Amino acid sequence: MGHPRVRLSLKAATLKALGSCLWYVLLMSADRLEQLKSILAQDPRNTFANYALGMEYVSAGQTDLALKQFRALLELDANYANAFFMGAQALQRAERIEEAMQWLRDGIACAHRVGNRHAESEMQTLLEELEG
Repeated sequence: MGHPRVRLSLKAATLKALGSCLWYVLLMSADRLEQLKSILAQDPRNTFANYALGMEYVSAGQTDLALKQFRALLELDANYANAFFMGAQALQRAERIEEAMQWLRDGIACAHRVGNRHAESEMQTLLEELEG
C-alpha cells in the first residue's frame, strides 16, 4: 500500500485516456480527502471537517465510510440535522431504503427539535417518497 498519489499515478495513463477532466476530478477528490483527514487529525472536533469528509465519502460512493463519518459528527453535535439527511440520501443511492427511512425519521426529529424547518421539510418529503 503506497501513498494515494502514487496509486493514482499508476492509473494516470488509463484515466487520461478517459479524459483529462475525469483525472482532475479524481485527483482533486483524493487531495480533499487527505486535507480533511489532516484537519481532523489536528482537530477531531471540527464539525465542518467531519461533515465535509462524510460528503467526500458519499461522492466517492463509499456509503459505509460516509455513515461512519456522519455518526462521528452526530456524536459531536447531535443537532447537526444535515448529517441525517446526507446519510439518508447515501443510503437511498445504495438502495438501503429501510435504513434511509430510519435516518430520515431521526433527522426529522432532530430538525424539529432545533427549529430547522427547511431541513425538516426536505427530509419529510424524501421520507414520504420512500414510503411510497
